[in-house]
Amino acid sequence: MPRLRHASHDGFSGGEVSAPVTPHISVCVPTYKRPGMLAQCLDGLERQERRGFTYSIVVVDNDVRQSARSVVEDWAGRSTIEVLYACEPEQNISRARNRAVANASGEYIAFIDDDEVPDPAWLANLHATCSTFLLVDGVLGPVLPQFLGTPPAWLVKSGLCLRTSFPTGTPATDPKHMRTGNVLLSKALIEGLQTPFDPRLGRTGGEDSDFFERMVKAGRSFVWCDEARVYEDVPVERQTLKYHVKRAFVRGAVQSDKQAFLSYGTFKSAAAVVFYCAVLPVLLATRYHLFAKYLVSCCDHLAKLLGYIGIRPGRERTF
Repeated sequence: MPRLRHASHDGFSGGEVSAPVTPHISVCVPTYKRPGMLAQCLDGLERQERRGFTYSIVVVDNDVRQSARSVVEDWAGRSTIEVLYACEPEQNISRARNRAVANASGEYIAFIDDDEVPDPAWLANLHATCSTFLLVDGVLGPVLPQFLGTPPAWLVKSGLCLRTSFPTGTPATDPKHMRTGNVLLSKALIEGLQTPFDPRLGRTGGEDSDFFERMVKAGRSFVWCDEARVYEDVPVERQTLKYHVKRAFVRGAVQSDKQAFLSYGTFKSAAAVVFYCAVLPVLLATRYHLFAKYLVSCCDHLAKLLGYIGIRPGRERTF
């Protein structure tokens, strides 16, 4: 059984520590009150294929009550993989990510969410792509939905839970397609950055696309690896139209902070709201999956327009 050692005043580390002789990847997993999902994520990380690299895990618990501690401690007692546990007591996903980066020891940092399970070849494919494209600063991969129970047919047909994917090797340049649920980064990319992820966005979301937007503007390069797959649990409570509408209002409000009022984006949002309001009644009666898809898009645009005049139906992600 691997030994445990204290890493800091608020965490511990489990597993044997050895000097890296090959490239090392620190896999960072921020978590908040999802012990069952976290356990599945850790089990998936243990099954990773190792091709020319070593890896360890950093779990940052964003719950001040440390609800994930027992899960990590139990898992560390059964695994040979080094795992470090730390707690970020202030509920803020940006601070949790920044604490994970501060505790990462590898030449590479991978991020995966606690409600995701990686394919066994996930890390190997990310690392292989990074090795192929030598000048890139990071590699992103797809997050595929894994519905719990039987999802509504309209939700599956609407594609609301699908994210855009690209052929392997495609340069990633649009921040709206760049997230930290599945990414491998060179640690050199963020060395020297005191707060890589903006704490001001830590309660609303969008901190990851903001990070990538700054990196792209700074000339950093990223590519896509379509074989590096992770699967995101979609529980029953996320399979409702109400959930997706609420999320759209928060997402749109965040966008209003990032764009000037007098801009092409504002004109585009205004035109979109007018168009959607005209077609939504027809779609409600004829194509419910399209009604749901375009209603969510309409709420995105409407929330952005309302944000310009100080009205914010959704301020924080509390769901």
